[in-house]
Amino acid sequence: MSSPRPVTLITGASAGIGEALARVFAKHGHELALVARREDRLLRLADELASAGARRPIVIRADLFKAGAAQLIGKAMAAQDVEPQFVVNNAGFGLVGLAGALDRAEQLQMIDLNVRVLTELSLAFVDSMARHRGGLLNVGSMAGFLPGPGMAVYYATKAYVMSFTEALHCELKARGIRAAVLCPGPVPTEFGMRAGLKRSIGPNILTQSADYVAAAGYRGLMNGRRTIVPGFANKLIIALIRTIPRRWMLGLVDWRQTRRRSTQPT
Repeated sequence: MSSPRPVTLITGASAGIGEALARVFAKHGHELALVARREDRLLRLADELASAGARRPIVIRADLFKAGAAQLIGKAMAAQDVEPQFVVNNAGFGLVGLAGALDRAEQLQMIDLNVRVLTELSLAFVDSMARHRGGLLNVGSMAGFLPGPGMAVYYATKAYVMSFTEALHCELKARGIRAAVLCPGPVPTEFGMRAGLKRSIGPNILTQSADYVAAAGYRGLMNGRRTIVPGFANKLIIALIRTIPRRWMLGLVDWRQTRRRSTQPT
């Protein structure tokens, strides 16, 4: 009986950083299993990658908000006789606004996707990642280093992603599994539209393309990095953040978000 083929599982692969990560992994010879709700986009991406010479990715339509999504994904891969060597948790979203004013149910959905689903998928395939000496890449954010008035729940979820993944980096190393958290700055994707932003999500000097972020994430994971912050300017900002008292950072982020809300076009 043959063993299942190793694949790279990528969630949120229908757009943005997830789509760019799919291209990077495919370029480096990985067979892919792509997960998102928008199956039409996944099929187009699968066609594109196959036409470029890669093995056609497995497409798994799944609503990660629903209970049992990890089991559904596992069954879909088992039906194709594959199992994850690498798991890339990219699916997630943010919301801009005061926590007390934003829709509570939607904020709880954010926690569900950014935290619960990511945790479930990070742990569901540890055995197969170990068998293939693979790895785990969780997409966080520079927001994970900061307090987040004006995006309180989103920043908190990304702080969890960073803390959780850095701990797994230590725990899983003995099993031959690399674990890394990718912490990009502003990236022009559908994220801003979903979050409720009507203009650029950050300063130009910190803004990077999804392709740049994906390449940095792949390189960092393969090199065994724990925390990946793409871009020299972004690394400098993170180094600076670590030297500033927390109460000052609270004030700075609050000022930035208040200014953003006051200048948003109506």
